[in-house]
Amino acid sequence: MKKCHVALLSAVLFAGTATPCLAEESRTFTVGICQYVQHQALDLATEGFMDALTEALGDQVDFEVSNAQGDSNTCTTIINGFVSQNVDLILANATTALQAAVTATADIPVLGTSVTEYGAALQLEDFHGTVGGNVSGTSDLAPLDEQAAMVKELFPDAETVGLLYCSAEPNSQYQIEVVQEELESLGLASKVYTFADSYDISAITTNAAAQCNVIYVPTDNMAASNAELIYNICMPAGIPVITGEENTCRLCGVATFSVDYYDLGYTTGQMAVRILRDGASISEMPIEYASGFTRRYNPQICKELGITPPKDYVALDAQDAR
Repeated sequence: MKKCHVALLSAVLFAGTATPCLAEESRTFTVGICQYVQHQALDLATEGFMDALTEALGDQVDFEVSNAQGDSNTCTTIINGFVSQNVDLILANATTALQAAVTATADIPVLGTSVTEYGAALQLEDFHGTVGGNVSGTSDLAPLDEQAAMVKELFPDAETVGLLYCSAEPNSQYQIEVVQEELESLGLASKVYTFADSYDISAITTNAAAQCNVIYVPTDNMAASNAELIYNICMPAGIPVITGEENTCRLCGVATFSVDYYDLGYTTGQMAVRILRDGASISEMPIEYASGFTRRYNPQICKELGITPPKDYVALDAQDAR
């Protein structure tokens, strides 16, 4: 840990009473940020996190920011570098980054963000909201039953819903399992389509578009990074896509029921402030969740597909939607 810089204040006499000598501690904290891949949702979470810390600590906090560009081995290298530096706290942005951080250190506080379900991500058999040890963070889990209901609401005549996700992401699999069960309860048939990496996403998405009436994509980093490709396959086929988060929806989706990732990152930053400045014990900090969700639609894609969303859906900003 870094040495504290202490400034001694002179005693002050006021109204005949002596105020004791006070010690003001001024310390610089180093925070390592490992973002798994570059796409808008994760970018916003990182931005919100840094803003919250900067607003609270000013120039007392230094950031070491690295992007693994979607490679798990690079995640491990980045995190190991932070551990060697003995940073004061690590932000693991997305599940793969969190897994790498948990493997690398049991001492440095680790906050996750953009992680859907910590029990699934960390293979915790008895998870009840608090990870314990040196790990906590925020979850981007949206109400999956509401997302399934959105598919039914917008496409009541759909015969088959394609569930498209990366098999390497445990949180994506968790979402798919829940959504599939919810769709079945609504009387909608579904079929799972998994891709292992970016090399086979084109062929798998093409199959899904040919065999299904609607495609659902959860909060999946590989899908988010290839959202343009999904759009270029599904749009010519006339197949609408419902997404688990709004930043993927901006590129390829009709609608979503999603959290605000900047706000999620900001909340994570506030947790970091409590740990670094206030001395809160991370082992006792439960995972925090988004406080609100919004039904949003992509005006351009809806127009292209001739879809009229319900009145309570909010349009994505014109400059943000494709």
